[in-house]
Amino acid sequence: MLTVDFSRFPLAPGDRVLDLGCGAGRHAFECYRRGAQVVALDRNGEEIREVATWFAAMKEAGEAPEGATATAMEGDALALPFPDESFDVVIISEVMEHIPDDKGVLAEMVRVLKPGGRIAITVPRYGPEKVCWALSDAYHEVEGGHIRIYKGDELVGKIREAGLKPYGTHHAHALHSPYWWLKCAFGVDNDKALPVRAYHKLLVWDIMKKPLATRLAEQALNPLIGKSLVVYATKPHLPRLSGADGTADTAGTAGTSEVAAK
Repeated sequence: MLTVDFSRFPLAPGDRVLDLGCGAGRHAFECYRRGAQVVALDRNGEEIREVATWFAAMKEAGEAPEGATATAMEGDALALPFPDESFDVVIISEVMEHIPDDKGVLAEMVRVLKPGGRIAITVPRYGPEKVCWALSDAYHEVEGGHIRIYKGDELVGKIREAGLKPYGTHHAHALHSPYWWLKCAFGVDNDKALPVRAYHKLLVWDIMKKPLATRLAEQALNPLIGKSLVVYATKPHLPRLSGADGTADTAGTAGTSEVAAK
């Protein structure tokens, strides 16, 4: 289940991609399938070992095209072990809401991203997340849990302050919002409650079968109750001097425009 929409976030074969806070690796796997040179980084060593196992299985099964590479490694998002301007693409999905120093994480992502490079950031959306917090303290008051709820314009503002140019936003996973509301209402660790089990069965069916009815329903509901907010941005090229008078000329990034999110 992907949160980043690759039709809005183009990825070219050979692009060097950092999936920061990769978790179980869903976006890293998709980038690998698309021919990228992927680095999946997370501080959770157990998850990184599992991601590395899946990378090896994908290579063995021929799922990745020739030239694609994949590496899984442990690391700290606030001190990335890479030189400046190392990556064409950075993805950070459902991570920033966990980290106290989110501005520090943004600064590190900007540092390792090449000028003209692209970044995708996803976080829980304000409205659906606020409902979860209201229904259950256990949902977020756990070690490593969510420490903040972003409003869309707040996140876009922080992205701009970090020196990036947002060019698009959308919401995703509307069908998952009611599931988490049920989990919070019946107990986040209570998987035996009938409404929770029934809705989970629906979600599994939807993910496996991808029926048109639920695809259309989610598309219609995403603007209203989409569980995740997704923001896409680029790193501008540095101004360059041109002409005999030394006038500054900014090398623009194609296809970018200012956006706002809710």
